[in-house]
Amino acid sequence: MSFSQSPGLQATRSSEGWAAARIARVVDHLIGIACRGVLYLSLTSMFLILSANVGLRYAAGSSLAWASELPELMFPWLIMAGVVLAAQHGSHIAIVILTQRLGAMRRWVLLAGSLVVAGLYASLAVVAWPLVEIAADERTPILKVPGSVSVSCMMLGFTLLAIVTLCRLPQVWASQPDLALDDTPESAIAGVQA
Repeated sequence: MSFSQSPGLQATRSSEGWAAARIARVVDHLIGIACRGVLYLSLTSMFLILSANVGLRYAAGSSLAWASELPELMFPWLIMAGVVLAAQHGSHIAIVILTQRLGAMRRWVLLAGSLVVAGLYASLAVVAWPLVEIAADERTPILKVPGSVSVSCMMLGFTLLAIVTLCRLPQVWASQPDLALDDTPESAIAGVQA
């Protein structure tokens, strides 16, 4: 028996793989918690601010000057948090007709596709950095908040999307090929006809 085939080495590789998958799940979970926090906080704040502004408009005939500016600053953060959460749950639109028919090659194609997507997200995050620097010079009229606050959510969102995509690689690899469209089990057909 050679060294590369020893049970001890295989167990070590297996435990290293398990540890890496566990770390990926923890990171993915923490990103989900952070995005939910941003989502809940921004949505609740926007609702309360806009409701108070509408109430003041009807009751006093005037409104808070900053009440329209703050939701505009929070809205991009709300959207990017939702995009990251949708990526975690696999809720983005996907065309799977080809990958469903690949059989054993499906894992490799999905793995390669996920790596390409993660690379594209990472490159978008890098490209967003100069936009953050440019937008830092612009200020909102009332609150004087730098424009980089809104633009930086794109950079952070793309970074989180790349990380989430990489964290999902063990799940992509472990996924079993779905049934092909014409390989419907007889029990499923019988259940529909009954």
